[in-house]
Amino acid sequence: MGLFSRLLNELIDVIEWVDNTQDTLVWKFPRNDNAIKMGAKLTVRESQVAIFMNEGRIADVFTPGMYELQTQNMPILTTLNSWKYGFNSPFKADVFFVSTRQFVNQKWGTKNPVMIRDAEFGPVRLRAFGTFNFKVQDAKQFITEIAATNPQFVVQDINEQLRNLIVARGMDAVAQSNISILNLAANYNEMGQLIADSIQPDFIEMGLNLTKLLVENISLPPEVEQVLDKRSEMGIIGNLGAYAQFQAANAIEKSAENTIGGNLGAAGMGLGVGAAMMGQVGNVFKQNQFDPNTAATDAAPPIPSALYHIVKDGKSDGPHTLTDIRSMIANKAITKDTMVWKKGMAEWAAAGSVTDLTDAFDNEPPPIL
Repeated sequence: MGLFSRLLNELIDVIEWVDNTQDTLVWKFPRNDNAIKMGAKLTVRESQVAIFMNEGRIADVFTPGMYELQTQNMPILTTLNSWKYGFNSPFKADVFFVSTRQFVNQKWGTKNPVMIRDAEFGPVRLRAFGTFNFKVQDAKQFITEIAATNPQFVVQDINEQLRNLIVARGMDAVAQSNISILNLAANYNEMGQLIADSIQPDFIEMGLNLTKLLVENISLPPEVEQVLDKRSEMGIIGNLGAYAQFQAANAIEKSAENTIGGNLGAAGMGLGVGAAMMGQVGNVFKQNQFDPNTAATDAAPPIPSALYHIVKDGKSDGPHTLTDIRSMIANKAITKDTMVWKKGMAEWAAAGSVTDLTDAFDNEPPPIL
C-alpha cells in the first residue's frame, strides 16, 4: 500500500452506510486505526442511526441527515477529546450504524407442545406458530444491552432469543385468556394482541419495538384432533337411527349396481342381506326415533273407566269402578233393584236397567226346579 493510500485510509472524509442486506441490524464503519478527520462528511440515511463510540463509551448519536463533523455537532466527543492539536486534527472513534427499519416475517413457534388447562376438555397440549415484525426503537440502548461492540450484528443473532420470549410469555397469555379450545380459531387476532401486549415490555428493555405479531395456527395433538372430529361428526349426523338407515340404503343401492348384468342369485342375496341389515339397524335405533304416525298412540294415557255410585243403607256410596261393580253383583252385594248413578246419567236408576251392567246380571243361572 502506497503512502498516499495509507493517508486516505487514516483521514477519512466521507462516512456512510449503504445497506444492501435484508438482515443487518448493526454495522461498524471500517477504518484504519479508527482515525477520523475533523470536518469529515457524515451521511445518515432514513431508517439509520449513527453512533460514535469513544474509548468504549457512547458519545454522540446522529439521526438521518448529512453532517460536517465539527465541535458544534459533536459536543460529547469534543469534551472527551481536548483537541490538543486544533479542531482540524484527526480523532479516533468507533462509528456504528444501526438500522431502524422494520424486520418483517420473522417466524416463531413452539418447539414442543405446551400444556394448558381448558375449561371443557381439561389439560390439553397445544402447538402454536406465526410471524412477527420488529424494529430497533432505541439504538443507544440496543447497542448497550445487546449488540455491544460486534462489528456486524444480524437478525439471526437475536432471533432465537426473541422466539423463545414469544413462546414463553405468549403461552402464558393464551392460558390466562380462558378462551375455549374450540373458540381459539375464531380468536387468532385477539390471541396475537394478547401475546404482543405481554411481551412488549421485554422488547422495550432491549431497545426494540414489537410492531406486529400474528398467530397463524394453534393446533392440538393428532389424537385429540381425531376425538374432536368424531364429536363434530356426531353433531352433524344428529339422529343416529336415520343415519344408519341411510347408510344401509346406500349399501343396498351399491350392491344392486355391482351385480347388474351378473349373477342374479348373488344380486338377490346382496339385496336380502342389505335389507336384513337395514332392518336390524332400524330396530336397534328405533327407540331413538320419533314416528309422527305412532307418537299420539304411544304417548296417549289410558282412557279411565266409568265410576259408579250406589245407594247403600240409604246413602250414596262410591265411587266404584266398573270392575268393582261387577264383582259386587257377582257377590250378591248389588241386585237389579239397587239404585246406581254415574256421570252422564240424568238421575239414579236401577242397576238392572243400566246397559253396562245388564250382562252381569244375565250371567246368573235360572232357579233349580
